[in-house]
Amino acid sequence: MEGKNSLLKRIIRYFIRGLVLVAPLYVTLLIIWTGIEYLDNIIPINIPVSGNQYLYLPGLGFLIILLGIILLGFFFSTIVPQSFFSFAESILRRVPLVSLIYYSIKDLILAFVGDKKKFNQPVLVTMYKDTQIKKIGFITQNDLSHLKINGHVAVYMPLSYSLSGELFIVPAEQVTPLEVASTDIMKMVISGGVSVKVPKEETMEED
Repeated sequence: MEGKNSLLKRIIRYFIRGLVLVAPLYVTLLIIWTGIEYLDNIIPINIPVSGNQYLYLPGLGFLIILLGIILLGFFFSTIVPQSFFSFAESILRRVPLVSLIYYSIKDLILAFVGDKKKFNQPVLVTMYKDTQIKKIGFITQNDLSHLKINGHVAVYMPLSYSLSGELFIVPAEQVTPLEVASTDIMKMVISGGVSVKVPKEETMEED
C-alpha cells in the first residue's frame, strides 16, 4: 500500500513539474501566435499557387507591418521636418475627441518605449499610517504643481492578474523608492506577489 502511495505521489510530482514547464510556454506561444495572426489579418497576403488555391505564410503580414513602421520612422525622422509634426499636432490638439484619444495613446506608448519612460520608478506607498498598509506602484509624475497640488506625486498602481490599474495622488513623504528593477516589480504586482525574484544565495541555501 505504501508503495502505491509513493508511486502515486511521484506521478503527481512529475505531472506538476511538467505542467510548470509546459503551461507558461504554451500560453506564451499562444499569445504571440494570436498577435501575429491578428496583424496578418490587417494585411492578408495569400500567395496564389495553382487555380483557386492560395498559400498562407504566417507572419508575412506582421513582417510587412514591422518593416513599414521602420520605414515610416526613418522617413519622418530624416526627411520630414519636425515643424511639420508640431503643426499637425497643433491641429489635432484643437479637435476635442481626437485630441483625447491621440494624446492618451501617444503618452501611453512613450511611457513604455520613449526617452522619458514613466514606469521605471517603482515605489512603496504607505496607504494608511495607522495600519501601515502599503502598496507597490510606479511614479508617473513627480510635479503636480500645474494642477495646484503641491507636495504630492502621481503613483500608478497596477492590478494583479490584469493589465489595468489605478492612479493615486499621495503625499510625497509617504512614498519610498524601491531599489529594484522595474520589470521585476511589475511582474510581482501583476502576478499577485507570486512572481518574485529570489537572490541566488537564498536559492542555493534552499537546495
